Amino acid sequence: MSSTNWVSSSTGYFPDDDSSTDHFTWSNNSSRLSMVNGQLYTTARLSPISLTYYGFCLLNGNYTVNLHFAEIMFTNGPTYSSLGRRIFDGIRVLKDFNIADEAGGAGKAVIKEYIAAVTTNTLEISFFWAGKGTTGLPVRGVYGPLISAISVVPADFEPPAETPSGPISMRLSIGAVVGSMAAGGVLLVLLILGYLWWRGYLRRERTLEQDLKGVDLQTGRFSLRQIKDAAGNFDIANKIGEGDFGPVYKGQLSDGTVIAVKQLSAKSKQGNREFVNEIGMISALQHPHLVKLYGCCIEGNQLLLVYEYMENNSVGRALFGAKESQLKLDWSTRHRICVGIAKGLAYLHEESQLKIVHRDIKATNVLLDKNLYPKISDFGLAKLVITTFTISLNSSGYMAPEYAMRGYLTDKADVYSFGILVLEMVSGRSNTTYHSKGDLLDLVDPRLGSDFNKEDVMITINVALLCCNVSAALRPAMSSVVSMLEGRARVEELVLDSSASSHEISETRKHFESNYSLETIAGSTKRQTMSIEEACTSPTSVQDHPINPHSDYWENRN
Repeated sequence: MSSTNWVSSSTGYFPDDDSSTDHFTWSNNSSRLSMVNGQLYTTARLSPISLTYYGFCLLNGNYTVNLHFAEIMFTNGPTYSSLGRRIFDGIRVLKDFNIADEAGGAGKAVIKEYIAAVTTNTLEISFFWAGKGTTGLPVRGVYGPLISAISVVPADFEPPAETPSGPISMRLSIGAVVGSMAAGGVLLVLLILGYLWWRGYLRRERTLEQDLKGVDLQTGRFSLRQIKDAAGNFDIANKIGEGDFGPVYKGQLSDGTVIAVKQLSAKSKQGNREFVNEIGMISALQHPHLVKLYGCCIEGNQLLLVYEYMENNSVGRALFGAKESQLKLDWSTRHRICVGIAKGLAYLHEESQLKIVHRDIKATNVLLDKNLYPKISDFGLAKLVITTFTISLNSSGYMAPEYAMRGYLTDKADVYSFGILVLEMVSGRSNTTYHSKGDLLDLVDPRLGSDFNKEDVMITINVALLCCNVSAALRPAMSSVVSMLEGRARVEELVLDSSASSHEISETRKHFESNYSLETIAGSTKRQTMSIEEACTSPTSVQDHPINPHSDYWENRN
């Protein structure tokens, strides 16, 4: 069939990728594709939600439709790019269709043939994202239907010969052409007007008061002018940090209250109404170990959150920031910080009316006030951002295996991250830095010297290892963690999940090691990194404290 008289329609966009513009085609190097007619599969069309092809001016009858697929965004073998899974539906007969599974791997062609009946001179072929599979592998925004080519030929009839030309047919043809041109001109004008309206040139911008009409803010409301005055018009000198959700500035209100202003990007947020509804719910979460939210501001493209100011910045900066910004934290202070974080998470998971999974617990998201009292920040912000969460360099070592590998998120992902954070509190080092093998007490920060209670340290380390169990089901609840850290409950013995295959554990280890380990060269000596994840999934018990984590453990586990 001719390639003319065909159009395609795509719905949705990719709000969760890092690109400012959306791309609905993908190209691959043909040298990597070894199938017959490989050039046919070097490019593909994709869509975040639905993709529909329309064939117009077809003769009524049965047609043979061949759909050509090849998964060219993933790879084969033990690589990070091979972990992605694309699943979508299509044309009423494809259900939970996975190109790589059907073709026997990525970069291989698979052709699906169907018979389609055309009764109205139009053929429609549609594909829909099934809402399944991965969304952030190998990068964010990789999901939805993907197709390389479509061929359509008559199945049971021969196209008739052309109608002989003549005065009558010529007049009819000219009239059809004129009518089509007029209809096309009208459609073009409507499209231009629609685009101008969408861009806001033909409609008045809704004011903040109009957009929030009928919405109960349920929290403090600040004007943009108030916040600009407090933060010195967002002067760079007042910038105190850059988080995953935007820059943070220090400010002072007219009544003398010192505040921290988080400036969120307008690109990835919900509408003003939904944003304020979520902020109202978050502001209702009040706990001594959660950073207090004073209120918000929404004006124009400015989306701002106003928090209480924390004088000693974050745990990450205090432990392993620049030398001049580090704080001297003795063991009792570190233990108190661990207990405080656990209480805050227990409140979010089990005690508040609105259950919150933080999903980004890490040293930089735990802030310290002037008395070194810990408070969790950025809780609930994941509900405000329409995006697939980024496995960033700063967050990677804290992510639970089931969340990093399969996108499976429960409150047990926070428990895992907490375990990693506790090990950092004990060792005084980031989870991607070097550790020598040996007794668990070798983890203790050398800066503590001998000024710590060994029994308390061992209990804390064993609780952290329980939290880092490779099986989410075997990790304790945060309320149990609080009881164990405070000595009100016996520390449970670490139980290993016998249902997890050695292959799964090995692939998880390789995934973390290849992406998150560091190799440091100092002078002529070379130190090889061992990630904390490797240590925290090794067996231990309350009675037998010392363990020797080693790489063979993963293979011999079963």
